[in-house]
Amino acid sequence: MRNSSGSNDSDDRKDVGLETVLEVPVPEETCIATSGKDNSWYQVKHWMKSQLGKAAMPIFGCRRTDVQLLLGVIGAPLVPVPLTQAPVVSIKNNPTEASSAQYIVHQYIAASGGQKALNSINNLYAMGNVKMVTSEFETGNKVVRTRNLSKGGEVGCFVLWQMSPVKWCMELVVGGIKLCAGSDGKLLWRQTPWLGSHASRGPCRPLRRAIQGLDPRTTANLFSGARCVGEKDVGGEACFMLKLSADTCTLNARSSGSMEIIRHTVVGYFSQRTGLLVQLEDCHLLRVQTTGEETVYWETKMESMMEDYKMVDGVNIAHAGRSVTTLFKFGEAAMHHTRTKMEESWTIKETAFNVQGLSMDCFLPPADLKDQTPFSEACDLIVEDRGRSHSNGGGRNAKVAALDRSMDTFDD
Repeated sequence: MRNSSGSNDSDDRKDVGLETVLEVPVPEETCIATSGKDNSWYQVKHWMKSQLGKAAMPIFGCRRTDVQLLLGVIGAPLVPVPLTQAPVVSIKNNPTEASSAQYIVHQYIAASGGQKALNSINNLYAMGNVKMVTSEFETGNKVVRTRNLSKGGEVGCFVLWQMSPVKWCMELVVGGIKLCAGSDGKLLWRQTPWLGSHASRGPCRPLRRAIQGLDPRTTANLFSGARCVGEKDVGGEACFMLKLSADTCTLNARSSGSMEIIRHTVVGYFSQRTGLLVQLEDCHLLRVQTTGEETVYWETKMESMMEDYKMVDGVNIAHAGRSVTTLFKFGEAAMHHTRTKMEESWTIKETAFNVQGLSMDCFLPPADLKDQTPFSEACDLIVEDRGRSHSNGGGRNAKVAALDRSMDTFDD
């Protein structure tokens, strides 16, 4: 990995922590004409600098805070439960729901390449393009929709490195804004321009993007403890439904004094024909006690479709997908009810397993995280939404000040 100045000096890398620019894909619409292999890094670096140096393209005519909300909600979400050990899949002497789920997981492992192929994976690397758009925003009696989704939205790219389900690092650039997130197995962290570097509450958990068809072994591990709750037709495909819910201890560890995570569930839809995962449904409900002793609820529902499965080194990987996310905010007063619908599509351009030279140095948290109090994951969501409400006046400095003040409510 190189630092942001392009230097290969290992001492400089240690001093700046994770101030890195990983090699990421260049969307076709932003490609720069170059020749020869030696120019590829400079092409990526030039494109990254141009993206980070300009304002985001408009959404709804639109504000930078809308891009922040997109990244905060669908940029780097995590799965509900921690994963610390290999799956224990035993069909005998278990309730019917659990036995059925484990049988379905067996079929999924076989469809993904088999247990031997999955066990051979020590690490993975993936890079791809993404497109995000706020397709609908509703407040009170007013509804605003994007007229042409094919032309609107923000394009970007991401790169993901993973050594185990709880050791991963991702960089994502969308609309000129860069988001970094990672886990070293002990600490979860995120880094954004509007909140800086901050640790996340709760146990280390896998990145949701990894189980969207990229890492079958982690997906099998995750759903080995699920329950089979029925069958459903998804896009003309008959599927089994496996449901997983976060337990009380995990929810409490992720909550803080003013914010309580009431529930967090994920449902996987596995094709009865192919055995592969074709859809993920993630639902998250949060209760916030504001300074005025008013209770506000936030419900986030994400539905992701996995497509274009292809074999890579004997492992079946989804190379494309799309997500629809609905963010519903409601409280005692009707004026607080808002609903935001966001959409994302992604394409995997390159992926590889067992990358040589990948070490723990790639997953070190930013140096400025020392002695910081961890925030709940929902802080990003709430701060970004409040930023939207302040974005109509006062200029950029006022927006930043509003974001900083709002953090006082949620800091432990």
